[in-house]
Amino acid sequence: MIVSRLAKLYRWIISHELTTVLLLTVVGLGVWGFVSIAERVVEGDSRLLDEKLLLSMRAPGDPTDPIGPSWFEEGGRDVTALGSVAALTIFTSAMSGYLYFKKQPWVALFIVAAILSGTAVSTLMKLGFDRPRPELVPHETRIYTKSFPSGHAAMSSLVFLTLGAVMARTERDRRTKVFLIVVPIALSLLVGISRVYMGVHWPTDVAAGWLFGMTWAAASWLVFRYLQRRCRGRVQPTNLTAELQSQSNAI
Repeated sequence: MIVSRLAKLYRWIISHELTTVLLLTVVGLGVWGFVSIAERVVEGDSRLLDEKLLLSMRAPGDPTDPIGPSWFEEGGRDVTALGSVAALTIFTSAMSGYLYFKKQPWVALFIVAAILSGTAVSTLMKLGFDRPRPELVPHETRIYTKSFPSGHAAMSSLVFLTLGAVMARTERDRRTKVFLIVVPIALSLLVGISRVYMGVHWPTDVAAGWLFGMTWAAASWLVFRYLQRRCRGRVQPTNLTAELQSQSNAI
């Protein structure tokens, strides 16, 4: 009997509290990592490493030529487009529409709010840090904003991880859940790397963008879990009252 209860308690902790602890850990490490990179960028300590990594993606002796054949360069442009405002808006709208038709409008609204707020904070940070774009190599795509942090890296990680988490919550199979988290991580990594390959971002811009997007997604998911539990707590007494009333009527 005791063993059975302990096993149930262990499963509950694994399925509920462990997720919360992991999300809090991600938020803490993400904030620490972002602040560390930002300090190095502001003080100019990251310049040498940034230049070395940026030039490593260019043909030896010719910084105007990205490494790889022409089709590889075109592929880089295709990948970087996945993190564009247009693409991320389409992905978010599609998922929001799906949730609406699945009668989960509040989940859709929360996702939109999390992404819009993350976009606003990312934009404000760009204005605050006011870091120029790399001039060491030619830009292989058009740019309109400042460099730090990378908006493509930040928003792709935020959007992809948030949408992946939404899909994962509908799955019971643990391997499927892991897959639905790993794929968004891989996509955001590819988008970030493509920004350096295109010559429009320093590597530290991208690293900071990844950390920001990951942290915002984890923090948003913590808030969502908290609100979800509060709603369940409010619904349960109502259900209990209805059940008691039905039993009394039957008696």
